[in-house]
Amino acid sequence: MKEKIRTILEDTLPLVNFDSDFLYSELDSLGVTTILMVLSDEFGITLDSRDATPKNLKTLDSIVAMVEGKLAAR
Repeated sequence: MKEKIRTILEDTLPLVNFDSDFLYSELDSLGVTTILMVLSDEFGITLDSRDATPKNLKTLDSIVAMVEGKLAAR
């Protein structure tokens, strides 16, 4: 799951360092929106502005946890 998400996001946002421990601080509003939209479409889950938190977007691992949580809640 983590590698699939990494590949999707690196293809979509090639200038973002997804290995960063402070990923959220590297993203602008368009980057955050893009991540939420791409992952929503790819995994058939609903991600919206309530999910765009520093906790959910801090690292690639936290993004994976957010997606897995949404998948488990379906």
